Amino acid sequence: MAKDIEAEPQGGVPHKDYHDPPPAPLFDTAELGQWSFYRALIAEFVATLLFLYVTVLTVIGYNAQTDPAHNGTNCDGVGILGIAWAFGGMIFVLVYCTAGISGGHINPAVTFGLFLARKVSLIRAVLYMVAQCLGAICGVGLVKAFQKGYYNRYKGGANMLSAGYSKGTGLGAEIIGTFVLVYTVFSATDPKRNARDSHVPVLAPLPIGFAVFMVHLATIPITGTGINPARSFGAAVIYNNEKAWDDQWIFWVGPFIGAAIAAIYHQFVLRAQAAKALGSFRSSSNL
Repeated sequence: MAKDIEAEPQGGVPHKDYHDPPPAPLFDTAELGQWSFYRALIAEFVATLLFLYVTVLTVIGYNAQTDPAHNGTNCDGVGILGIAWAFGGMIFVLVYCTAGISGGHINPAVTFGLFLARKVSLIRAVLYMVAQCLGAICGVGLVKAFQKGYYNRYKGGANMLSAGYSKGTGLGAEIIGTFVLVYTVFSATDPKRNARDSHVPVLAPLPIGFAVFMVHLATIPITGTGINPARSFGAAVIYNNEKAWDDQWIFWVGPFIGAAIAAIYHQFVLRAQAAKALGSFRSSSNL
């Protein structure tokens, strides 16, 4: 099977050398003895805490400003557009801050997708998810501690399926929304793209933040937009409402399915890993 050949850009300037990094080991117990690993866990915990604190406060503030009981109208407050900007903007900021320490996952679905693509080990993936969920719980807990009255009155920013939508619709929205996010993560952080397009500076957190922003615009009316199991879980734990728990499975199953599809699509279709593996097998067989 012929190898993919990258055409040289105009002017005869060659591309930067590119080599696929080796896949992460499935079990890498050596990580447990490294300070950089625990530093990454702390970074994921703190980033998810800050993410939930700011975004849930934004949601509660919007609900308070538009509450008819306080003479609010739908034109008051930041609106759905402002909520979407809060989520997307915080992801942009926090990924930028933590990318060099932990990779800036801040989302169990992103971690799961990167694990399937062998970018992180199983140990790192599991402990990242634990840190993210604990950070989310603490972030929402701070919101409730500081604004308990508003928090309870406006449903704690918890993700729940909106009235008039079926569970299948909500699940589909979470699958597609998470696919958009994780696909963007893979594309924005692809080392092959960085080598090929090195003359065009690409700030990876920016498209990732915009992906979160755009998905929120589309799915806030349906599920309140999860696409992040830690965000949904943390809000559900602190709010502790029956409806929030009944719908919780949607905000885990949907994002994990969407992340898996994005990982398979990027790695085996766009990056043609399956074809490369088959080509290598055929080449070795012909020797």
